[in-house]
Amino acid sequence: MIMNRRCVLIGLLVSSGVFSQSVITGTVYLDANRNASRDHGESGLQGVCISNGREVVRTDANGRWQLEQPNDSLIFVIKPSGYGVPVNEAMLPQHYARLVAGSCRESGRQIDFPLWPATEDSAFTVLLFGDPQARGMREVHFVTRDVVQECIATDAAFGVCLGDLVADDPSLFGELSRRFGQIGFPMYYAFGNHDHDRDARDNRQSDRTFRRIFGPSTFAFEYGQAVFIVYKNVFYKPEGGYRAHLLDDQLAFAASYLSAVPRNKLVVLFMHIPIIAMDNAQSLFQLLRDRPYTLSVSAHTHELANLFVDEKGGWPSAEPHHHFINGTVCGSWWCGLLDEQGIPHAVMNDGAPNGYAYLTIEGSRYAIRYKAARRPAEYQMNIYLPDEMLCSQADTTHVLVNVFAGSSRSVVEMQLDQRPDWQQLIPVAARDPECLRMHQLNAILEQPFNGQALEERLGWKMDPPSLSRHMWEGTLPCGLTPGVHTVTVRTTDMFGQIWTGRRVFSVRP
Repeated sequence: MIMNRRCVLIGLLVSSGVFSQSVITGTVYLDANRNASRDHGESGLQGVCISNGREVVRTDANGRWQLEQPNDSLIFVIKPSGYGVPVNEAMLPQHYARLVAGSCRESGRQIDFPLWPATEDSAFTVLLFGDPQARGMREVHFVTRDVVQECIATDAAFGVCLGDLVADDPSLFGELSRRFGQIGFPMYYAFGNHDHDRDARDNRQSDRTFRRIFGPSTFAFEYGQAVFIVYKNVFYKPEGGYRAHLLDDQLAFAASYLSAVPRNKLVVLFMHIPIIAMDNAQSLFQLLRDRPYTLSVSAHTHELANLFVDEKGGWPSAEPHHHFINGTVCGSWWCGLLDEQGIPHAVMNDGAPNGYAYLTIEGSRYAIRYKAARRPAEYQMNIYLPDEMLCSQADTTHVLVNVFAGSSRSVVEMQLDQRPDWQQLIPVAARDPECLRMHQLNAILEQPFNGQALEERLGWKMDPPSLSRHMWEGTLPCGLTPGVHTVTVRTTDMFGQIWTGRRVFSVRP
């Protein structure tokens, strides 16, 4: 249900009369007619979690709860599996209450959260968007045309934006979120280091606009057999700059919530900065130590990576923890030559295309598939070798393959001309050849044209390519005869998903 914005504003607004001194009370109720207003006969729901960002309490047999007033004036309900919450016109879940005066959602002296039954399969899909990072409306339109439009009507339960929605301009939150809302499913947002209020006096005020538009910047919800915790893990230092860090309140919130979550549930953490960069990551790891099913997801680096955090990295269990660093919507910050539709190619510095990811969950198991923007789903790699070569060069010619979402658990093999044998390729750390070529165009793009640099007309210059960790290499077999040949590359990822790519080349006498 989409709630009337005039009534709801950004969250459920409640008057200062809702709480007495420092205690807030309320009810979670079954909203049978989905009008976001408690009507006669609509009963309370037992066992639903409510939080002030630190403590988590469960509703009693009558759906009632009581909490201390939060520091940031937000109270939120943790949506339980099998239930839905209202959304606004931007498909933002209205799962929170803002404690301000002059509310239009006042019910006596309590905060009422509506929930209604929703069909949720144990198998479902989530779309993950990293760093749209729009600078101005021109790049808002890039996001829309490059990614949002092709996602409309996707059969997914919800989407998650992993931070850096904008490039230091929170005034664009509304423009972008309304466009993401066109996809048609609920959208949750994590806070990124470029989403802050630049005039904020301290870390506590850094997400002021973010909270006004999206609600709490650390929260949780449930869907199917999985639980999801979204973290703001960007801490702004008093002396300037930021670091990847969780506050004590955020850790206490997770500890309190997870204490009542069964061990057989999949626990998924969403954040902006990769978990391994956090200075207190081990405190978070300890909260997950006895859980066999966990996953964490971030963005931020503008590269794709699958990390496996083991005991050396502070993970307290023998089986490593999987952390997925998603590719970004903006790719290389919307740099690169404009294509035939006037959109930058935005290839990331590791050679992977800009795009987003599909997270598919079934019970406590999951799989991830990366999707390049405006490219076929099967486009999962680039294969590099010369278009033609001499016979004398063939058996020393290297085949280099960039498997965009490849990991240390991927198997990459090569076949020549449909022969029955497959040659396993070796992982290497290398720079993507096409990234390097595009970077070398910078000298041309710096040249003036009609009083401005060519890049102002043709597309922004590219950064130097990074050392990519999802590259594989092999050598062509000996004895190639003159003529046209085809190399087929097959990769099997950590989830058993198989992808293929092909490259045609010729051998001269």
